[in-house]
Amino acid sequence: MSNQTLERIARNKNVARAAARQLSMEQLHKLAEVIGEVIEQKNDEEKRRQEEEVQKARKLAEIREQINEAGLSIDDLVPDQPKRKRGRPPKNAKDSDKS
Repeated sequence: MSNQTLERIARNKNVARAAARQLSMEQLHKLAEVIGEVIEQKNDEEKRRQEEEVQKARKLAEIREQINEAGLSIDDLVPDQPKRKRGRPPKNAKDSDKS
Protein backbone atom coordinates (compact mmCIF):
# COMPACT_ATOMS: atom_id res chain seq x y z
CA MET A 1 0.00 0.00 0.00
CA SER A 2 1.49 3.31 -1.03
CA ASN A 3 1.77 6.45 1.05
CA GLN A 4 -0.76 8.17 -1.23
CA THR A 5 -3.29 5.38 -0.63
CA LEU A 6 -2.93 5.72 3.13
CA GLU A 7 -3.36 9.47 2.88
CA ARG A 8 -6.54 9.05 0.79
CA ILE A 9 -7.93 6.58 3.32
CA ALA A 10 -7.09 8.88 6.22
CA ARG A 11 -8.71 11.91 4.57
CA ASN A 12 -11.95 10.36 3.35
CA LYS A 13 -14.26 8.22 5.45
CA ASN A 14 -15.94 6.66 2.40
CA VAL A 15 -12.57 5.59 0.96
CA ALA A 16 -11.69 4.07 4.34
CA ARG A 17 -14.99 2.16 4.41
CA ALA A 18 -14.41 0.85 0.90
CA ALA A 19 -10.91 -0.32 1.84
CA ALA A 20 -12.23 -1.90 5.06
CA ARG A 21 -14.83 -3.93 3.12
CA GLN A 22 -12.00 -5.78 1.42
CA LEU A 23 -10.60 -6.99 4.77
CA SER A 24 -11.88 -9.67 7.12
CA MET A 25 -12.82 -8.84 10.71
CA GLU A 26 -9.60 -10.45 11.92
CA GLN A 27 -7.56 -8.31 9.54
CA LEU A 28 -9.45 -5.18 10.63
CA HIS A 29 -8.76 -5.89 14.31
CA LYS A 30 -5.08 -6.50 13.53
CA LEU A 31 -4.96 -3.26 11.52
CA ALA A 32 -6.56 -1.34 14.39
CA GLU A 33 -4.00 -2.81 16.79
CA VAL A 34 -1.08 -1.87 14.54
CA ILE A 35 -2.40 1.64 13.96
CA GLY A 36 -2.87 2.05 17.72
CA GLU A 37 0.77 1.12 18.28
CA VAL A 38 1.91 3.54 15.58
CA ILE A 39 -0.14 6.35 17.15
CA GLU A 40 1.39 5.56 20.54
CA GLN A 41 4.91 5.68 19.10
CA LYS A 42 4.22 8.99 17.35
CA ASN A 43 2.86 10.47 20.59
CA ASP A 44 5.96 9.31 22.48
CA GLU A 45 8.24 10.79 19.82
CA GLU A 46 6.36 14.10 19.94
CA LYS A 47 6.55 14.26 23.75
CA ARG A 48 10.28 13.51 23.62
CA ARG A 49 10.82 16.20 20.98
CA GLN A 50 8.91 18.76 23.04
CA GLU A 51 10.89 17.86 26.17
CA GLU A 52 14.15 18.29 24.24
CA GLU A 53 13.00 21.72 23.02
CA VAL A 54 12.13 22.75 26.60
CA GLN A 55 15.53 21.59 27.85
CA LYS A 56 17.29 23.40 25.01
CA ALA A 57 15.39 26.62 25.77
CA ARG A 58 16.22 26.26 29.48
CA LYS A 59 19.94 25.77 28.74
CA LEU A 60 19.92 28.74 26.38
CA ALA A 61 18.33 30.93 29.05
CA GLU A 62 20.96 29.79 31.58
CA ILE A 63 23.78 30.59 29.18
CA ARG A 64 22.33 34.04 28.41
CA GLU A 65 22.03 34.72 32.12
CA GLN A 66 25.67 33.70 32.68
CA ILE A 67 26.76 35.95 29.81
CA ASN A 68 24.86 38.90 31.32
CA GLU A 69 26.29 38.20 34.78
CA ALA A 70 29.79 38.23 33.30
CA GLY A 71 29.09 41.64 31.75
CA LEU A 72 29.35 40.35 28.20
CA SER A 73 27.04 40.48 25.24
CA ILE A 74 26.49 37.93 22.53
CA ASP A 75 28.31 40.25 20.11
CA ASP A 76 31.44 39.87 22.27
CA LEU A 77 31.38 36.12 21.70
CA VAL A 78 30.76 36.12 17.96
CA PRO A 79 33.71 37.37 15.93
CA ASP A 80 33.10 39.59 12.94
CA GLN A 81 32.33 37.53 9.90
CA PRO A 82 34.93 37.86 7.13
CA LYS A 83 33.62 39.65 4.07
CA ARG A 84 33.15 37.27 1.21
CA LYS A 85 34.16 38.08 -2.30
CA ARG A 86 31.11 38.19 -4.49
CA GLY A 87 31.16 36.15 -7.64
CA ARG A 88 34.24 35.15 -9.54
CA PRO A 89 36.01 36.64 -12.51
CA PRO A 90 34.90 35.36 -15.91
CA LYS A 91 36.83 32.50 -17.42
CA ASN A 92 39.46 33.53 -19.92
CA ALA A 93 38.71 37.24 -19.59
CA LYS A 94 41.71 38.00 -21.82
CA ASP A 95 40.51 35.58 -24.52
CA SER A 96 37.05 37.17 -24.71
CA ASP A 97 38.64 40.56 -25.54
CA LYS A 98 40.32 39.07 -28.64
CA SER A 99 37.08 37.91 -30.27
